[in-house]
Amino acid sequence: MVYEWLRDYQKLEEDIAYPEFNLEQTERELRRWVSGDLSGVKLEADSLGAKVEDNIKRIKNEIKFKQEQKEKLTSLVEKFKGLDNQILRMKYIDGMTLEGIAQELNYSSGYIYKKHAEIMRMIKFAESFST
Repeated sequence: MVYEWLRDYQKLEEDIAYPEFNLEQTERELRRWVSGDLSGVKLEADSLGAKVEDNIKRIKNEIKFKQEQKEKLTSLVEKFKGLDNQILRMKYIDGMTLEGIAQELNYSSGYIYKKHAEIMRMIKFAESFST
């Protein structure tokens, strides 16, 4: 499929966002058990509180795996040629504005805006056949 890498990249970003949020929440919970309002509570071996550290480790492993996949995909995309791929990479991976892309690639911003809109129409058209 045309530019499937962009959809994969965006999916990986989404797949990383929730575990990062979950990790933050779980680490906050651990602090409650270690030095907070729950520090005096005796834990049972099979209780949720006793498994907080294991959950943190599992979440960190999940995030690391997804980040490694994202890095591999980014390395692959760096090898793609053509203006369309450059625009998509710079916009969605590097986080550049279309004006910045135009300046970087020595094109007018109007041309890059037009080209980006054309690429997005192609992607939407291709996706309409895959659903």
